Amino acid sequence: MMPQALIEFLERGGPTLWLIAALSVVMLALILWKIWRLARMGAWSGAATKRAVALWAQGDRDGALNALAGRASLRARLALVAISARCDPKLNDSAAREETARHAKADLAEARSGLRALELISTIAPLLGLLGTVLGMIAAFQALQEAGSRADPAALAGGIWEALLTTAAGMAVAIPASMALVWFESITARLQADMEDTATQIFIRGTPSA
Repeated sequence: MMPQALIEFLERGGPTLWLIAALSVVMLALILWKIWRLARMGAWSGAATKRAVALWAQGDRDGALNALAGRASLRARLALVAISARCDPKLNDSAAREETARHAKADLAEARSGLRALELISTIAPLLGLLGTVLGMIAAFQALQEAGSRADPAALAGGIWEALLTTAAGMAVAIPASMALVWFESITARLQADMEDTATQIFIRGTPSA
């Protein structure tokens, strides 16, 4: 159960603040899931792939394939596809490159999964906050109009600051979402560059003898 103080805080901001709170939970879950997924994809590892490419360059095809066997990282998977395609007698150079590119696109699409959701959260969270503030200000000024000359400035100020809670909350959600999005995009861009470099090194060399 949520602490009573948190429930009271959310109730002050109205339904919009509850929506922003739900977005914050989704954002946190998405960031943690994305970090876990990228770790599973080997986003921060590449030693085995470099070793395999070095063995391939030395003409040791079997050694390169053994170094990549069982590896789940995107770099290693692409290197394995590139070497296998390069050594396949049924595929000419152009077809082997196309097959490698096809796998690379699929792997990069997998690495970028979830980024659109983060982008959406970073975009709509401040807009929801602004909407909540506008609705709160409308309600505050309606109350002021109804009170007429008997209006209490303290009550009006209280209504305004409660309305501004949603703007602050929206920004508090949008800022980390935007930061995480930029970070994940930089990781996937680095992955793409490494995968392209790996495929290029494999294809610029002739097929080693078995």
